[in-house]
Amino acid sequence: MLEDDLEDLYENAPCGHLSTLLDGTIAKINGTLLTWLGYRREELVGRRRFSDLLTGGGRIYHETHFAPMLAMRGEIGGVALDLRTKDGVRMPVLVTSVVKAGSEGQPQLIRTAIFDATMRRSYERELLSARKAAEREDERLRHLVGKLQRSLLPAVLQTPPGLESAAYYRAASTDEVGGDFYDLFPLEDGRWGFFLGDVSGKGVEAAAVTALARYTLRAATVYNPDPAAALHNLNTVLWQEYRQDARYCTVVSGILTPTPGGNGFTAIIASGGHPEPLLLRADGSVHYHPTKGRIVGAFPNSRYTNTTVVANPGDTLLLYSDGLTEARPPSSETADGRYGTAALARFAHSLAPTNATTVVAAVTELLRTFGAGLNDDTAILAISAPPA
Repeated sequence: MLEDDLEDLYENAPCGHLSTLLDGTIAKINGTLLTWLGYRREELVGRRRFSDLLTGGGRIYHETHFAPMLAMRGEIGGVALDLRTKDGVRMPVLVTSVVKAGSEGQPQLIRTAIFDATMRRSYERELLSARKAAEREDERLRHLVGKLQRSLLPAVLQTPPGLESAAYYRAASTDEVGGDFYDLFPLEDGRWGFFLGDVSGKGVEAAAVTALARYTLRAATVYNPDPAAALHNLNTVLWQEYRQDARYCTVVSGILTPTPGGNGFTAIIASGGHPEPLLLRADGSVHYHPTKGRIVGAFPNSRYTNTTVVANPGDTLLLYSDGLTEARPPSSETADGRYGTAALARFAHSLAPTNATTVVAAVTELLRTFGAGLNDDTAILAISAPPA
């Protein structure tokens, strides 16, 4: 055999070997461990305990955890400790110990194998450093995503005189910019423009389309306060800019005129493939306002038409994106597991009559109950006329 000298195998093993009495006094130690520590054999055998070779923190851990567990189990393995060499250098090691018992089962001594963990500890530090760097980068990314997302929404939601308004946006992910957007803004003649939309896709590309859609709609509405014309302009812009990339959006756009004397408002609305607005009446009834129109930016010559909504005192108009109705809550009555428009109508009916602030707060709380079932961004915009 190439390896038949057991003494040499013990002395020059690729790991340290140590035998101690039950009180920890060193009874035998191999040459490998002596070389690592820089001691002579006579300096340790019968003179020092194993715990004396450990750092301060290692000794505390040895006395409070390592030794009691070893006495209880008879063996303990793979414990990370730090040895202190003769010249004071800290040496990371992995320690495995077993209790050798006599013929009658009584413990006699402790055998310990010690493995140099310097490279492993260095690798672990590198991994930890890389993990912290990745966490910092993730945090920076989330900060940038949040900042970009906020730039796509109005900093402060304005409210027409004599009316109430409220809005809410919930991002499905903190790592990607969503494509939902909304706005409510005054025009020169006392009327107000508003819209709520949903761009296809997510990320930076969707954010670019969102910014283009929002500012195009706002500029088109200021120039010509006609919702159908504004959608037609947006459709032309998106088709010319993104027809090769198939970027499009759904959106509902409107012009709101407060009724004199605080008696509600009239809204002229056009829709481009967006979910129908929901009207919550003061008498407790709820119904969807029918709208028609192709999605915006997908076809070159889409046409849009206006419809009129008359909101009386106590009525609330609710706009929302399909992230709400297409969510998959833990319990759903629909065949495909989605929340659906029927469930939303029932939920709204339980609130009516209500106002903008209350309905947005209620829907916000509803979204929280969906948990992981809310897998798309959701925007909500409500406008209400106070009761007479």
